[in-house]
Amino acid sequence: MPLLDPNRTYTFSEIAKLKAPTDELLAEYGYALERTLIDLPQYQGELDRLQELRSRIEEVLPYIDLTNEQSRREMLIAPLMSDLIHYTQAQLRIEYALKVSNQLQGELDYLLRTKTNLLVVEAKHEDLTNSFTQMAVELIALDQWEKSPLAQQQPAIVGAVSTGTIWQFGVLHRQRQLVTQELTLYRVPNDLEPLIRILVAAL
Repeated sequence: MPLLDPNRTYTFSEIAKLKAPTDELLAEYGYALERTLIDLPQYQGELDRLQELRSRIEEVLPYIDLTNEQSRREMLIAPLMSDLIHYTQAQLRIEYALKVSNQLQGELDYLLRTKTNLLVVEAKHEDLTNSFTQMAVELIALDQWEKSPLAQQQPAIVGAVSTGTIWQFGVLHRQRQLVTQELTLYRVPNDLEPLIRILVAAL
């Protein structure tokens, strides 16, 4: 029995609420899942704002209510998005409405665009597992979106899901229709430098 009702409309957030196994849900769209350690490319240039960002996060972290999603979004995720724009001159779209089909539609938390797309999804209720599933489906939507670069121009689309203090990556390999879930978790502020370098490299 299919997980998705073909006669029903689903948003990305409703997909996460299904709490279905990620591999089974992706199979509904014709994509596969693998979980592994990935050696994600890292930007090798200078990060001239890194120390300032780390200091700001370390300063405010003891005073943030981490159970509040808006606090995590505005105080932890947004400063990273701002610095990504500084390093890459990416166009940033927040809560960007996207519709590919009735079962691939909704709002993307953060879509950064240069010649490539980078997706960042805030983990609702600090639930990395089901938020990763949502992000993977959003990557599929980006893969099929007419405004996305061609697969030859961007053969893999990188996505990240974040609680603010914990980040996890996924990569959609477009020609293979395969989503790879990176098993490494990046923690803020401890892993801030490799995290930023991966995000910049993706753009």
